[in-house]
Amino acid sequence: MRFDPATLVYDGRGLIPAIAQDHRSGEVLMLAWMNAEAVARTLETGRVTYWSRSRQAFWVKGESSGHVQRLVEMRLDCDRDCLLVLVEQAGPACHTNRRSCFYTGIRDGAETELMTPEV
Repeated sequence: MRFDPATLVYDGRGLIPAIAQDHRSGEVLMLAWMNAEAVARTLETGRVTYWSRSRQAFWVKGESSGHVQRLVEMRLDCDRDCLLVLVEQAGPACHTNRRSCFYTGIRDGAETELMTPEV
């Protein structure tokens, strides 16, 4: 059966959260948003494409930084309202130049930086 992005459950803005995860290590890299067209483009090209809420435009990960995400596999959650995008990540995934956007932990009630920017 052929997958149709229209069968996903999008929010009121036509968006669905997409969690990017390194396909080898399992490390969670980032969370971003996709619309139906971004899902279709990602599946067609193999380059992960998101929808930028602030710019109201498509955003191909790594287009300007060179830190591209190559799609390995896309998965749907049980409610079809969230995506897991397994990727091969080139360079850091975060715009702060860290491997992951999840670099701040809360330990003993305080924020703790868990990783420094890559040089």
